Amino acid sequence: MVSRTSTSTDTIDRFLTCELAGEIEFLTARARATGAARANKLLEPLGLKVRSYSVLSLSCSGLSPTQRELADFLSLDPSQIVPLVDQLETRGLVERRADPQDRRSKVIAGTPAGHELYRKARRATAQGESVALDQLSPAEQETLRQLLARIAFNP
Repeated sequence: MVSRTSTSTDTIDRFLTCELAGEIEFLTARARATGAARANKLLEPLGLKVRSYSVLSLSCSGLSPTQRELADFLSLDPSQIVPLVDQLETRGLVERRADPQDRRSKVIAGTPAGHELYRKARRATAQGESVALDQLSPAEQETLRQLLARIAFNP
């Protein structure tokens, strides 16, 4: 986990009164950056980062996503998905299969090794989430999750 020095705490405290510190877009961007850094640190021993973990998670979900669907859901350019899938495939964690709906397309599916690593990675990300949300009650955590989902998936 990223620890804050007294200097960084002083800097943060100094800027908390500025207008930017109350803007939703800034707050969500900062929360995302902080969360991604925390998750990357926790996932590092497993050879994953947030993006590769996200692809692995969706690949192990049973939803059989295509690379385009992965890109759309993760808000990434399709060209960013290809190397992520390639890396996971090289490690034997996912495989590309013919899409039963469209033989010209490939779906990405987790392998048994991928499912095993995903379970370990999910425990690590759950630990990071617990640390991040420890100042919120369970009800507040659920409210936050619902509000963020409404914002994130608003068409």
